[in-house]
Amino acid sequence: MNGSNTQSPEQACQAFVGWLDRRVVAAGRGDGLERLEVAPAGTFWLGRLACEEEVQKAAGDERSERLDPCAIGIRLRPASPPSWSMSVIVRARGWVKDSKDGPDPDKRWWRTGLVEEKVPVSVGGNGGSFGSAQLAAAFAAVGAPGLTAEIRVEVEDWHQRTELVVQLVNTSPQKGLTDSHLYETEIEISGLATAPFQLESLPDSFRYDRKVPAYGVNVGVDEVAPGVFRSTDTVSVQTHRPDYWDHTYPKPDLKFSALAHDPLPQLTKLVDALTLYDDAHWSPAALDVRQEAESWTDAMRAEADASAQAVFAELDRLRKGLALLESTPALLQAFQLMNEAIGDSTRGKYPDWRPFQIGFLLSSVRFLAEPTEEANYVDTVWFATGGGKTETYLGLLLTAAFYDRLTGKIVGVTAWSRFPLRLLSLQQTQRFADALASAEIVRQAHKVGGAPFSLGFLVGQAGTPNKIVPTATAKDDETTPDSPGVPNKYQVLLRCPFCRDENLEMRFNRQRWMLEHCCKNESCRYANCALPVYVVDQEVYRFLPTVVVGTLDKAASISLQQAMRGLVGPPRGSCSEAWHGFTYADRARTPNGCLVPNCQGSLTGLPMDKARFAPTLRLQDELHLLRDSLGAVDAHYESLLDHLQHETSGSRAKIVASSATLTGYERQVDVLYQREGRVFPQPGPRAGESFWTVPTAQPLRQFVAVAPRGVTLEHVSDRTLDTLQRCIRELIDDQVGVCAEAGVEPKHADMLVSQYGTNVVYGSTLYDVEAAGRSLGSNNTVEGINVEQLTGQTEFDEVRAILERLEKPEKDFTDRVHVVAASSMLSHGVDVERLNTMVMLGLPLTTAEFIQTTARVGRSRPGLVYVLHKIGRERDAQTFRHFGPYVRQGDRFVDPIPITRRSRRVLDLTIAGAVAARTLMIREPASKQRLSTPLKLRDYLRTIGLTPQEEADAIAAVFGLDGPEDSLHKQQILSWLKDWFADLEDPTLKTNFMSDIGPTPPMMSLRDVEATAPIHD
Repeated sequence: MNGSNTQSPEQACQAFVGWLDRRVVAAGRGDGLERLEVAPAGTFWLGRLACEEEVQKAAGDERSERLDPCAIGIRLRPASPPSWSMSVIVRARGWVKDSKDGPDPDKRWWRTGLVEEKVPVSVGGNGGSFGSAQLAAAFAAVGAPGLTAEIRVEVEDWHQRTELVVQLVNTSPQKGLTDSHLYETEIEISGLATAPFQLESLPDSFRYDRKVPAYGVNVGVDEVAPGVFRSTDTVSVQTHRPDYWDHTYPKPDLKFSALAHDPLPQLTKLVDALTLYDDAHWSPAALDVRQEAESWTDAMRAEADASAQAVFAELDRLRKGLALLESTPALLQAFQLMNEAIGDSTRGKYPDWRPFQIGFLLSSVRFLAEPTEEANYVDTVWFATGGGKTETYLGLLLTAAFYDRLTGKIVGVTAWSRFPLRLLSLQQTQRFADALASAEIVRQAHKVGGAPFSLGFLVGQAGTPNKIVPTATAKDDETTPDSPGVPNKYQVLLRCPFCRDENLEMRFNRQRWMLEHCCKNESCRYANCALPVYVVDQEVYRFLPTVVVGTLDKAASISLQQAMRGLVGPPRGSCSEAWHGFTYADRARTPNGCLVPNCQGSLTGLPMDKARFAPTLRLQDELHLLRDSLGAVDAHYESLLDHLQHETSGSRAKIVASSATLTGYERQVDVLYQREGRVFPQPGPRAGESFWTVPTAQPLRQFVAVAPRGVTLEHVSDRTLDTLQRCIRELIDDQVGVCAEAGVEPKHADMLVSQYGTNVVYGSTLYDVEAAGRSLGSNNTVEGINVEQLTGQTEFDEVRAILERLEKPEKDFTDRVHVVAASSMLSHGVDVERLNTMVMLGLPLTTAEFIQTTARVGRSRPGLVYVLHKIGRERDAQTFRHFGPYVRQGDRFVDPIPITRRSRRVLDLTIAGAVAARTLMIREPASKQRLSTPLKLRDYLRTIGLTPQEEADAIAAVFGLDGPEDSLHKQQILSWLKDWFADLEDPTLKTNFMSDIGPTPPMMSLRDVEATAPIHD
């Protein structure tokens, strides 16, 4: 520990994390325990070895051997041909059970002394066994006669280069001993000259070092000194926080205030520094030097040249963005106003942009000045989770909103931001609301015209109502003003976005027919007034808020709800009644097109050019989750949205995405959006190093891979969480003693309790999460562990309450949330700085999920993540074997996104939606009549002479299935439409609903394919 009163909070956290890990590993091995009430074989999960005889009898394959192995070892590649000599130090203990009349009848199991023996090994090409007599005598000397072990060396000469596997094998007899296991086992090898392995699971790359000194067998391995290899029961990998500027170059002033006042000089300085960096690292001369020094292959040089080309193209985009700001006054003003708004929304939490954030904004603003050209590209923000992606596209979104207002778009949707399925968190929604509220303050201050900036929340009935209907006319499943829980159950905001006061009140305003969030702070500019936030679907359609945030599945409503037209193009008109908003098609309940029940108003015109109603931006969060069936369905609906916007407004929205991974994004973007993909920022010349990020020594997260032996994963999870909670309680009860043991100064104790007193247990499936919560509640030895669950099934009001407790914990530790059992809901947009320890129940199904999930801990303090491998699974076993590279080079382990738009099964699901959407959004407005019934639709289609072939050709073109390779898809579409037209012409058809026509109905939600998509909630 540092000298008195000199330890920083960061240093204290780092020391405390190290102590927590030592305590957890000790609990798994049995370190420090002298006696036990129960058998150690059912208690410990690390450092133990079953006897070979037992394993051979029980094991039918390698998988079962991994579950309770009889050997640990180290795989090495000798630098010279045989023969070989080395020293192997063996460390181990035994556990022995006393008779009933022993010295401690309540704790009959006792731990032997430590066996520590150096076994000399000299081996030729055939391998051999060593040290059995020496080790047997050593076990007998510490009180465990009968335990035996040996060092076994196997020579594998069939590889490209010979490999040695040096193992400690438990050769004890299965019978005749109270416990035939060995415990606290470890081997250490020295004296052998070795050559490194090349990580075979990854290809050559000029960015990465693929050298691996040694591999563990059923263990991890550390090179504790040059040429000295020691087994470890866990594999620990420390990552480090980046710095966001390379101080080789003069740093521009990227404070919000500076960029709001006079941005061009600072932006010029940023682009100039990037130019110098790119020339220094990516020029042909710079690559020549590296190729010579690092012995690149021709393939590695070709990869570097291609990367350099992409880097200089990125630089050109930044220069173009800077030039546009210089030459386009409205764009410059929008950029300045955005900076003022973002500065206000942060409330001093941070004063400036990270350089990569401004870099992305500069590279992207061209879409506002030259929208037609830029709509051909999907720009994806790729940056480490926690680096500030959300704030980055909030900056882009506000720039677009201000630019819209400054150029004549006085109302309507600027951006529709979608999150995959149920992964939209209340925290994310609040961040959008805060940014828009600040933008509205700035808009008013600078007298920018148009409607107030507002936010819409569009998630569907599972979260907020589709509509609110009068009680007298409501059907069983419809929400009314008098329904149970209304209005409070639909509170979406955590606080007022204008004054940040948490004293919000929900009201239903019958006069305006609105569900309102109202701020009760009398000093707030919106005191007792409805905040500009709309959470009912029909309110979103009525008022077309500036930004709509919602879940991806809501896109399916484009074929079910004519009022969705306002999200792709112009509404029909406006209602003459104040606060009724925009109007759409006539329906039985809305005979004048106004969505307010029983409205007596009349139709009036639109307040601006119809073409300006189309959204400027569609934002897609967590792009990497759009895969498999979900991605295929969404690809069709993305094309449908593009088609409808073009037909109704003559434009295409710019698409911006964020992703945790890069692998295969070009193809994914092409399939999803039929556009070209671009990523920002381009990866740097070396792993973890670029113009935008520089590695530091400051700890970020410590990842600990655990391969449990002989017990269930649930047992290990329970004991790990139990130990973590026990450590915190010991710190509370004995600050001085625990701080001395952990190497931290007592002044940090309260901070450490707050930062590490809440643990996360993460399961990839809802079953895992629920099982973890139940198991911990019944199996922990620490009293009073409070467990809460955060999954997609957790109600909004519960989520809000849990987040509030996590961010503002109760004063008494016993009242706090101690463990959060979470699913993938946690891994997207939930940012709680107090979450710094996590236990993962098995590897997530994808590396992308692993990256996203573990990023939820250690946001501002050093984090600790235990990854409990289901070691019987081949993928988990392989990942455990190279866990260090898996963490450090995680993006290289991400599988390409499996996605296609040419699935015939998916086409069966989406044809109906395309036909219905074209009818609702294009044909019905053109017909100037109601086409919501089969009879009226049939008569109209007869009038215009539409044929099945014409509509089939149109649908195939919408879906991008009109090439020569799509003959089967086109035939499938035509066959469906022939049936649809036949139904329409059938005089015996008894339905009154257009959605009932045809072989299949339109999808109600993209969740209809959730069971086949790897989004586990």
